[in-house]
Amino acid sequence: MTMVEAKMTTGSIWKRILFFAIPLLLGNLFQLLYNTVDSIVVGQYVGKTALAAVGASTPLINLIIGFFMGVAVGAGVIVARHFGANRKEELSVTVHTFVTFSIIFGIVLMIIGYFMSPLFLEWMKTPSDVLPQAVEYLQIYFLGVIFVTLYNAGTGILQAIGDSKRPLYFLGVASVINIILDLYFVTQLNMGVAGVAWATLIAQAVSAVLVIIVLLLSKESYHLRLNKLRIDMKTLIQIIKIGIPSGLQNMIVSFSNVIVQSYVNNFGAAAIAGFSSANKFDNFIALPVNSFALAITTFSAQNMGALKIDRVKKGVNTTILMGIISVILLGIPLWLFADVAIEIFSRDSDVIAAGASMIRVMIPFYTALTFHQVYSGALRAGGYTVIPMITSIISFVFLRQIYLSIAMPIFNHIDIVAWGYSLTWSCAAIFTALYYHFSHWLTKNKLGS
Repeated sequence: MTMVEAKMTTGSIWKRILFFAIPLLLGNLFQLLYNTVDSIVVGQYVGKTALAAVGASTPLINLIIGFFMGVAVGAGVIVARHFGANRKEELSVTVHTFVTFSIIFGIVLMIIGYFMSPLFLEWMKTPSDVLPQAVEYLQIYFLGVIFVTLYNAGTGILQAIGDSKRPLYFLGVASVINIILDLYFVTQLNMGVAGVAWATLIAQAVSAVLVIIVLLLSKESYHLRLNKLRIDMKTLIQIIKIGIPSGLQNMIVSFSNVIVQSYVNNFGAAAIAGFSSANKFDNFIALPVNSFALAITTFSAQNMGALKIDRVKKGVNTTILMGIISVILLGIPLWLFADVAIEIFSRDSDVIAAGASMIRVMIPFYTALTFHQVYSGALRAGGYTVIPMITSIISFVFLRQIYLSIAMPIFNHIDIVAWGYSLTWSCAAIFTALYYHFSHWLTKNKLGS
């Protein structure tokens, strides 16, 4: 993909955003398949305790990886701005700084995550019958976490310059490998949760190697050279300045979800499995929302670099409309067939009841989540990452925990968790919309750098 082909500063707005977002959507779908296929295989072939083990590990994985993903937002914004302004040398320095940082971060995370996994899961009040398998799954995951950081670094760079297709191809290959190895390790070798963990690790390694090869072979200004891998402190500070608020946001919100998981854990293995299964469909409905949010961040950052502010505004409105249409089209059939959907993961009646009930509570509120995510994506493109961080922490951490601490003792039902998500999405949408429309943040004198 050439520099001209990847530019989002010219042409039809809705086509640029949609055609960029579709590979992101499919790529995110493949990424979601990693954990979803793990859950399906262990739920159907091992049992609900194994399914609960994978489910109990997921919030912790999201917590730790979430910080790095937030920092990646900072790198992506800077890459997109340099690309939009055609600053080739600065673009190259940013690429090498971020890839180097991702290697260091991945190694540190691997060591800490592996040895601290048992303690982390105990803090989350993971039931004793679930704990051994959850520890096994989590420790194997952390052994390969450097592949996760490398892949996301490389993908973030490619997406920032407008290339969302090749990351999709790599995830497609990795997902097929993951599915094949899942079934082989579990059904043929009887490896249980360890089998799905190793399958995920191998598949993630493949996707990481492929994306790094693309950067190494590129002839554009984002070409990766091993002898130039080093950290430029000025660039790293820029990345951190934009990325740390997003990283902290992801980490704090994920920590809130860890606390939410502790509420769910009190209801036992069936509720944990039902909650985990419902979360898979929550992630599925949120896929287009998150993909459009990332698309508007790249679109806005490139156009801000080119000082095309009116184009940014039109892009945001167009993206919100496309996001709302997508969640309606996905949400209605899932609401109608929620029981059938949960049965994909488990045939246990208690698991199905818990999961389907949660899905039906949450689906009407994805339109609110769309407003929050798209507005936040545009704000991040302008370097205003603190605002989405504040609105998310207030809504998804403080208000959600206050609500759960009050409502759970009164009603003592798993649906209270679903209402906690739904109501706080609405709060976040209101807060972010107010700032976006009334703070006068989108001005040329602030963004033309």
